[in-house]
Amino acid sequence: MNSFKKIGVVTILVALFASCNDKSKPNYQYMPNMYEAVGYETYQEVDFLPNGQEAMLPVEGTISRGWMPYGFENTPEGKELARLNVSPLDSLQSDGNLAAGGQLYTIYCAICHGDKGNGQGWLVKQEKILGVPSYDDVARNITVGTTYHTLQYGLNSMGSYASQMNNHEMWQVSEYVMKLKQDLTK
Repeated sequence: MNSFKKIGVVTILVALFASCNDKSKPNYQYMPNMYEAVGYETYQEVDFLPNGQEAMLPVEGTISRGWMPYGFENTPEGKELARLNVSPLDSLQSDGNLAAGGQLYTIYCAICHGDKGNGQGWLVKQEKILGVPSYDDVARNITVGTTYHTLQYGLNSMGSYASQMNNHEMWQVSEYVMKLKQDLTK
C-alpha cells in the first residue's frame, strides 16, 4: 500500500512540474473566447447583424437622451428670431436660478467678460483677448434669447458652450447675464 502512495505522490509531482514548465501561457483555458476575443473592425461586414454593419449611424431625426434641439438656426436671422425668445425657467425659483447661473457664469464666462459683465475679465486685463464688449453696450441690445443663442452657437471669437452646459444651465447663465446688464445700467 505504501508503494502505491509513493507512486501516486511521484505521479502528481511529475504532472505538476510538467504543467508548470511553460509560464508564458496557461496549458488549459476554460472558454478561451473570453480570454482571446475576436477583434472586429468598425463598419466591417459581419454575419450576425441583419445589414452587415457592426456600428450604424443613428436613425434620421433621433436626438440624444437629455438633449433638446434648439429651434433657431446659427445665422444672423436666427439670432434676431431668438431675440424675442423668453426663458422657460420657473420664475418662482428665480433666486435659485440666478445663484446657479452666477456660479456657472463665474466658471465659464467671467474669465473674459469679467465678474460684473463689463468686459474686463482676467484675460482681457492680461491682453490675451481683446474686444470683449460690456453688457451695458446699447448697440448690442442683448436679451435673454440672444444670450442663449450665443451660448448655444458662439459668436465671433467666442465658441459654443453647448457641449459644456445643458439647456437648463445655459438658460440660468442667460438670466444671470440679464441681471448683470441691469446692474450695469443703474
